[in-house]
Amino acid sequence: QLQASGGGLAQAGASLRLSCAASGRTFSDYRMGWFRQPPGKERDFVAAISGDSGIKTFISSLKGRFAISRDNAKNTVYLQIDSLKPEDTAVYYCAADSRGTWAFWGQGTLVTVSS
Repeated sequence: QLQASGGGLAQAGASLRLSCAASGRTFSDYRMGWFRQPPGKERDFVAAISGDSGIKTFISSLKGRFAISRDNAKNTVYLQIDSLKPEDTAVYYCAADSRGTWAFWGQGTLVTVSS
């Protein structure tokens, strides 16, 4: 089970840190990812991190403002978003990769960025 949190209303230029807490399985066994779905658009990949944090993957257009990290002792993955822009407004989802498929999803947390 995945529980995302940390979303809310923020002004452009501010920062937010999203969290996703996992339960029920061995967290460090799973590659974790973040996705986002802007209003009226499809859900897109944002970033992923391997179980041991050794490999991080980002969509190229977001690299530099977004950072992904995890704390396996807390069963939590984070997404740090800096210099927020109105186009970052979206529902952000965390997901767990099982055998190459994003098999488990959190419920999403809404980020709204005002200009």
